[in-house]
Amino acid sequence: MTDRVQITVEGHVAEVRLNRPDKHNAIDKAMFEGLAAAGDEVAADKSIRAVVLTGAGDNFCAGIDMSMFQQRDFDFRAPLLEPLNPSPANVFQRCAYVWREVPVPVICAIRGVAFGGGMQIAAGADIRYAAPDAKLSIMEIKWGLVPDMSMTATLRDVLPLDKVKELTFTGAVLSGTQAREIGLVTAVHEDPLAAAHEVAKAIAGKSPDAIRAGKKLLNEAWSLSDPEALALEARTQLPLLGSRNQMESVLANFEKREPRFKD
Repeated sequence: MTDRVQITVEGHVAEVRLNRPDKHNAIDKAMFEGLAAAGDEVAADKSIRAVVLTGAGDNFCAGIDMSMFQQRDFDFRAPLLEPLNPSPANVFQRCAYVWREVPVPVICAIRGVAFGGGMQIAAGADIRYAAPDAKLSIMEIKWGLVPDMSMTATLRDVLPLDKVKELTFTGAVLSGTQAREIGLVTAVHEDPLAAAHEVAKAIAGKSPDAIRAGKKLLNEAWSLSDPEALALEARTQLPLLGSRNQMESVLANFEKREPRFKD
């Protein structure tokens, strides 16, 4: 972990904060490493039931710090072709793809800008809340590049292909409201961070077994055929039936009390 990314945990909810506000949280080598490490850290903590992903200061993330590529000691070509086993993502992709790999729901709160790599990090989250005046863009075309930080996997089921092509080819900048209209973000809130914490707290109050199984099921099922998806539903449900936390969900509802789950 580096000081580029901060983690705080309260009430089973982890807040992961990109911490380079003086540079609009632009991604440098330390940020790449810090985000991947942060994802691994929250994934390993069984007490964490939801994650809020946000940026320090007034912005989420302005994208890659292009000065990084001018550093003589940084070889950016070789890592492009080397997945970080067991993840399918390479060193650049994993800072965004790791949020898909984290076994609990990840809610991204977007204020200010989410440009280029910042937009791709947000795309790795399960849910995205944006301020109405936030600015979002798949901006790699501005630099003569293609998006290569896992967006082709994470946005696959979020937007129609023609809309992703339009945004990729033009580099258009959308407001939070416009992004909501096309489905790029889940909802618009005046205070997206507060909204993200509210939903994360609600998620943390549900059975952690069912939440984790639900994320895994939905991530996998969307790319399967109908028979495969239906079979996966059944295989996912069976271990939950009659389990300790499932029975606690039932008892808590009948007894009209807060459930007491074990992580």
